Amino acid sequence: MPKLKAHFVKHGEFDLPRKKTMKKWMKAAIERDTELNIVFVDAEEGRAMNAQYRHKDYATNVLTFDYQHEPEAIADLVVCVPVLIKEAAEQNKTFEEHLAHLLIHGVLHAHGYDHMNEAEADVMEDKEIAALMRLGFDNPYEDRVLILS
Repeated sequence: MPKLKAHFVKHGEFDLPRKKTMKKWMKAAIERDTELNIVFVDAEEGRAMNAQYRHKDYATNVLTFDYQHEPEAIADLVVCVPVLIKEAAEQNKTFEEHLAHLLIHGVLHAHGYDHMNEAEADVMEDKEIAALMRLGFDNPYEDRVLILS
């Protein structure tokens, strides 16, 4: 069974689930030994980081800085808590449901998965859904409208 080393840092006063709980969520998605730094930030820092590293002038929900995929996945995850809270409310999800999804999403990026095209997105979303459902969460994509041609 792959091992997870996770280090948590808060840049702000946020109420978060227990570290043990968040590690359990991330373990559901790891495929190899993984080492992660998870940093929780406010909107200002999230916006500055997204502008600096992605050249987009807004705060995004999670940024993944993946440094190595093999033989061990090594990455930093940056979670913008105000964006997480806003999105959870908009999607009628609990904070915990959406945080679990974002952490799993970041873990998959750390393992080399991406969603730059439809085929990659399908693979990554299937892995997110499977991990979340193993943990007892709902499919985060089930409310999407399917357009059949």
